[in-house]
Amino acid sequence: MAMAMARASSGLAYPERFYAAASYVGFDGSPSRAGVVSKFSNESAALLYGLYQQATVGPCNIPKPRGWSPVEQSKWVSWDGLGNMAPTEAMRLFVKILEEEDPGWYSKVSHLVAEPVRDVEMNVSLLEAISKVELVRENGNSSPETKTIPTENGNLSETQDKDVVMEGLSSVGVYDQWVAPPISGPRPKPRYEHGAAVIDDKMYICGGNHNGRYLSDLQALDLRSWTWSKIEVRVGAEALESSSPVTAPPCAGHSLIPWEGNKLLSVAGHTKDPSETIQVKVFDLKTCTWSILKTYGKPPVSRGGQSVTLVGGTLVIFGGQDAKRSLLNDLHILDLETMTWDEMDALGVPPSPRSDHAAAVHAERYLLIFGGGSHATCFNDLHVLDLQTMEWSRPTQQGEIPSPRAGHAGVTVGESWFIVGGGDNKSGVSETVVLNMSTLVWSVVTTVQGRVPLASEGLSLVLSSCNGEDVLVTFGGYNGRYSNEVNVLKPSHKSTLQPKMIETSVHDSVSAVHNATNVTRDLESEFEAGQEGKIREIAMDNVNSEPPIKIVEETGGRLIAALKAEKEELESSLSKEKLQSLQLEQELTEAETRNTDLYKELQSVRGQLATEQSRCFKLEQQHSHLWKPRAIISLIEPNGRGFFLLSRKGQGLFETCANCCLNGQVDVAELRQKLQTMETLQRELELLQRQKAASEEAALSEKQRQSSGGVWGWLAGTPSQKSDDA
Repeated sequence: MAMAMARASSGLAYPERFYAAASYVGFDGSPSRAGVVSKFSNESAALLYGLYQQATVGPCNIPKPRGWSPVEQSKWVSWDGLGNMAPTEAMRLFVKILEEEDPGWYSKVSHLVAEPVRDVEMNVSLLEAISKVELVRENGNSSPETKTIPTENGNLSETQDKDVVMEGLSSVGVYDQWVAPPISGPRPKPRYEHGAAVIDDKMYICGGNHNGRYLSDLQALDLRSWTWSKIEVRVGAEALESSSPVTAPPCAGHSLIPWEGNKLLSVAGHTKDPSETIQVKVFDLKTCTWSILKTYGKPPVSRGGQSVTLVGGTLVIFGGQDAKRSLLNDLHILDLETMTWDEMDALGVPPSPRSDHAAAVHAERYLLIFGGGSHATCFNDLHVLDLQTMEWSRPTQQGEIPSPRAGHAGVTVGESWFIVGGGDNKSGVSETVVLNMSTLVWSVVTTVQGRVPLASEGLSLVLSSCNGEDVLVTFGGYNGRYSNEVNVLKPSHKSTLQPKMIETSVHDSVSAVHNATNVTRDLESEFEAGQEGKIREIAMDNVNSEPPIKIVEETGGRLIAALKAEKEELESSLSKEKLQSLQLEQELTEAETRNTDLYKELQSVRGQLATEQSRCFKLEQQHSHLWKPRAIISLIEPNGRGFFLLSRKGQGLFETCANCCLNGQVDVAELRQKLQTMETLQRELELLQRQKAASEEAALSEKQRQSSGGVWGWLAGTPSQKSDDA
């Protein structure tokens, strides 16, 4: 079993896998590949650059020069923020981010021989290219206008872009919406419970059920020209070694698996004359012949409605319904290298017996089982089997948990598991949902209206690609009538990432990974009484990873999303602080101008006051003799005439003296008033000086606070003043 699981996780190992990923992105200097990263966000592209530098060069020891462009500065900050991260961690996180951004990258470069990448500089300014691409998208077809064409009998409305050129998968011009592409050629007979698989941009359809009759034909849909064609099966001497050429009998409820690049495996299925055990048939696309694989060990009992999952070089088969319509929940593994069957006795509580469920594998280690049905009910439970420890668990689902269903179809895109169709014995399911297999969070991608093939049981779902973008393709189904329609959905970038990540800080996310994700085991109703679910951890990581690498790989998506959210929040806060700082600077400038004007006015008042004081002193000196009684009395003579004359003279003197005194009193009053004004201006000047000092202190504190944080501070583990000092 250990050997089988080791083979199941086969593939390009590190560091070769990293070099292949770096070559695919365009870090090897290949102009043809450099445009791949143009589909990524600026943050992802910068982070990929930093991780690449960290893996190939090491920690950043280049000082931050002044006068760099924003693109170069972003690249430097991304690299410098990684601190002393180990090169192996940087390699794995680089591949992890690429798989989230472009899940199908490995299949596109699997034929390349990966060599160490020596070029440490980006071949082109990738971030500048991204900015141009995003600008085109904003002004172009990112949100194209659509038109809806109603069709008869409640079929799916055809939603198309006005400017779409109908040429293969390029006709899919909208995201997260099902569209009906233009189909040509003789369409296959309507059916459900058929098998479907994609090889070399062709979707192959095999068998199925039509009006209660099993089918045996093999049809192909060219996903570039949307043309159907029937594969003419030959019966001759051409066959696989240790196999026998056969004519495939009509069947339904089987699984069709692509194998070795040019072969199709048809596993199990209901037939009119069922065999006692499962048969594995192989169709060779080169010879167009069917053969039965010769296997060893004890094969499982024949069945249909089971799930068959390809894990490396191993087929994992679970559940289904046998020829007597008895439901199963057994687990079997077929090693495709030794062609040996193994029945596995896993620990824990397995899912209840069921058929028509969906299965997927995550991280080449965890088998996920969702939904399915029994004779009386449908399920929406989620079970996980650790293929390393062979132990079942039932984790806690989050988000918008799908309704119970059976007969649905699923396909994985990176860490996202898309589920389409199904029914609950009453009606078809109209929602297309997606599960993030790392966070176990569900979300709804889109919903169809009416009685359409997408809301039916027994439809098929496959994954293809168009210009580097993933595309989901469905065919057939049954919801009261049989269908042979094809519908296509292009998942957006947001659908293939975390749908509704729980809002936590970066430190909380890392702490949560150290504590692992606790999940409760599956306890069926007959075991729930008196039993307590065992708590175990599910760490969605690579089997051979070291503990630090596990932390990076498990939380790569969450950390990136949290960093992006934190960066946006910090940028918003920084913008607000900059605006407030600008307002304070304007107020400070106005206060300084006003202070200057008041100071000038104060100096002028002081000059006027000095002048008035001098004038007052002169007046007092000039008229001081008029106030002496002796001077006045000496002017008076005894005789009446003299007295009269003297009295008139004295009266004039008195009048002159009175006028002078009155004028002096007015001048003194004015001077006192000006003096009070000067004191008021002096107090106002002191107040403005205190306000100016406070404003300067606030501005200095704001600058210090802004320079004390940063998006990458937590990664570098060094004070954020590093950038300023550099």
